[in-house]
Amino acid sequence: MPQFAAGVVKFQSEVYPHKKELFEKLSRGQSPEALFITCSDSRVETAMITQTEPGELFICRNAGNIVPPHTNFTGGMTASIEYAVAVLKVPHIVVCGHTECGAMKGAMDPNSLETLPHVKEWLGYSKAAVDIVKEVGIESSPEEQMRMLLERNVVLQLQHLKTHPTVATRLAKGDLTLHGWLYDIKSGDVTAYDEAKNTFLNVTERYAAEMAALATSSAHCAA
Repeated sequence: MPQFAAGVVKFQSEVYPHKKELFEKLSRGQSPEALFITCSDSRVETAMITQTEPGELFICRNAGNIVPPHTNFTGGMTASIEYAVAVLKVPHIVVCGHTECGAMKGAMDPNSLETLPHVKEWLGYSKAAVDIVKEVGIESSPEEQMRMLLERNVVLQLQHLKTHPTVATRLAKGDLTLHGWLYDIKSGDVTAYDEAKNTFLNVTERYAAEMAALATSSAHCAA
């Protein structure tokens, strides 16, 4: 039996019984905290990274954690964003890139994608990030250029998100927050984009104020 099929058996016999109440609640609907857009890469395990339970993240995955700018063309990403923002009313959207991203390596070397026409076209949505790296990071090492691309691609996709009408409306109302993250597979580190400083900071530093407020709130509830 394949490992993942054996995992289903274990889930049904060992995991589900301990979370039966949660799944019964989820069967009546969902109210996720965030739309989490990340890469399809099998090494990016969203629940493990964020330590979330089922029902807490509305997840969209694709090669390169890309958000196409809004057009009249209906695609899976556009429809999912619209539903998450307009119907589920998620208060947060996270675009999460990661190190060792094959999509971004392909974006930097489009000639390597000649036999993958659909991949090549899809990665065109990262072209502005590639252009920035080739212009600004021309004297940097290949490793530094790739890190820059991973970060610039996340920022670019955040900009693309703002072109979606439902996102633009919620941002104008002030009840939606966008986040740009970069996950390091080897170290486990997560950095988050600080728009005011135009740089990525360790997630602990980036969200210090929010985490302090959460700790205070939890302490008051415990009291």
